[in-house]
Parts: sequence; C-alpha cells; structure tokens
Amino acid sequence: QVQLVESGGGSVQAGGSLRLSCAASEYTYSRGRMAWFRQHPGKEREGVAFIYTRDGSTYYTDSVKGRFTISQDNAKNTVYLQMNSLTPEDTAMYYCAARTSPMYGGDWYLETLYNIWGQGTQVTVSS
Repeated sequence: QVQLVESGGGSVQAGGSLRLSCAASEYTYSRGRMAWFRQHPGKEREGVAFIYTRDGSTYYTDSVKGRFTISQDNAKNTVYLQMNSLTPEDTAMYYCAARTSPMYGGDWYLETLYNIWGQGTQVTVSS
C-alpha cells in the first residue's frame, strides 16, 4: 500500500522556485509527523523541514531557513515544500517521510525515526 506520493520536482535555474507536494494516506497524515529530506549524490540523506500537522509547528535545517516553507492542507492530507531562491546546492533527490508514532520534535532531522517514505522526486537547479 502506497502511503506517501511526492510530486513537483523538476529543473529550474538558480533563483527560481519549485513546490513539492506529498500526498499521504489519511491515517499517516493524522499521525502528524511529516518531513522532507534530501539526498545529494554520494552523500547521506539530510533533513530539510518538518511539520507537525496537528498543530502546524515546523522545523528547518539552517541552510534553507528563509527560503523554504513547509505547509499543510488538511483537506487533501498533503504536505508541501515551497522552495524559493534555489541554488545549485539545492540539487538533490527530495523525499517525503512520515512517522506514525510519537517522537521528540528536536530529533526531527534523524532519518532513522521515520517509518514511511515516498519514492522521491528529483530537483535540479542550474547556474
């Protein structure tokens, strides 16, 4: 059963914008803990942003603060990642992730905590 479906990746020039979407099952979305990770070629996956859909609280990694915004649409069980002012360093495969059990919010960036993953969507930023 597919529970997370990402969309919205693509190619853009530096300075441009993209919006990623992650559609979740009702159960997964209701558990509240959803995040975006990315993986640069040859590197480990890193946490980009997190949202607790039950109260809208968010966390971001430092490199995207002020440029990326994670948001939610409760009617669609969907989480978004709006990415502005993109740079070539943002080029990566982006993954949506969810955790269906309680966790400490401060650990949101630890990929091992997430038990559900999407298939990934490629984002390429050219200079």
